[in-house]
Amino acid sequence: MEDQENMDGPVVTECERCPELVEARSRIVNGTGPEDAELLIVGEGPGESEDREGEPFVGRSGAELDEKLRDHGIDRETTRITNCVRCRPPENRDPTKEELENCRGYLEREIELVDPELIMTVGKVPSEHLLGRDVAVTKEAGSVEDCRLGGTARRVLISVHPAAMLYDRSQEETFDATVEQAASLIGAGDEDGQSRLGSF
Repeated sequence: MEDQENMDGPVVTECERCPELVEARSRIVNGTGPEDAELLIVGEGPGESEDREGEPFVGRSGAELDEKLRDHGIDRETTRITNCVRCRPPENRDPTKEELENCRGYLEREIELVDPELIMTVGKVPSEHLLGRDVAVTKEAGSVEDCRLGGTARRVLISVHPAAMLYDRSQEETFDATVEQAASLIGAGDEDGQSRLGSF
């Protein structure tokens, strides 16, 4: 992979594979959070706020995500958060199949290094990208699927995107229940989870 040498752990330092994204981005937005997190949250790609600040999920949907994580005893500081593509698509359009594939190696490498207990995909694009099939996110939110990523079996929890709540408050219950399930699956808030939270 030509750009592999420009990857420091799960951090991509330079990449020119997608001309439109290179043109549109201010910077490459890498994942944040510990490299041994129990929970890895995967979104679609950076938006305007993320492109400006260089961190995933920092806009309004990020605030919604943080609040729900807190409500269920999950600390953002102990959670790894990343995206399928690391550069903002122009006009916040969905990434193309080719762009997703261009960035796939980086995402798989990050998953391999973090080795999370659970991957939570937020929204249609990351759910379909990782599971390799069509996903009806609203109907399937909260379902856990085993899939092979980079040759390793992983548990993937499908979730609606936190931004869905900004446009349709009826999605809040669905998102809340899914985050609660994630907390239960990684043991957040139990004694083990507490000592783990305290160690960061």
